[in-house]
Amino acid sequence: MYNEAFMRRAIEISAQALEIPGTEPFGAVIVKDGRIVGEGINRSVVNHDPTSHGETEAIRDACRNLETVDLRGCELYSSCEPCALCVAAMNIAGIAALYYAADMGQAGEAIADLPEAARFPVDVDRLTHECGRQVTERIMPSEQHLHVEATKILQDWAALARSRV
Repeated sequence: MYNEAFMRRAIEISAQALEIPGTEPFGAVIVKDGRIVGEGINRSVVNHDPTSHGETEAIRDACRNLETVDLRGCELYSSCEPCALCVAAMNIAGIAALYYAADMGQAGEAIADLPEAARFPVDVDRLTHECGRQVTERIMPSEQHLHVEATKILQDWAALARSRV
C-alpha cells in the first residue's frame, strides 16, 4: 500500500545528485513490512557502471541488508518511472509493487534542452524495444556459439543444486 513518506525519501535521495558529483537524479527505496530495507541513487557515472541506476542500487542494498536475493513482498518507491533494465531487475528480485513520481515523459521534458554531452546516456525507447523482443528480433546483432559446452555446465550446476536440496 502506497506510503507518501517512502516516496518523499526516494525524491530526497534523488535530490542528492544536485550535490554529489557523478550521480544522477534518480533515487529509490525498497520497503519491506513498513520499513526501508534498501536505498539507492543513480551512480552510473561515478561507478563507471551503466547498470548503476537508483532502482538497481536500492535492490542491491536491500539484498545485502536482508542477506537474500529474494525480495518478494517488498515494494519499490522511485523518484522516476523505471526504465526496462530496472523493471527487469525488479521482476528478477520479486518486487511486489512499484510506486513512482515523475514518468518517462516528464523526465524527458525536464532534460530536453540539455546539450547532448550532458544527457543521460540511456536511449529509453530503444531499451524498451529491445527488452521486449526475442534475441533474433532485436536491433543489436546477436549470434550463438558454443551452446553445447555452456549448456553442459548449466546441467551440471542444476544437478548439484538438486543434490543440495
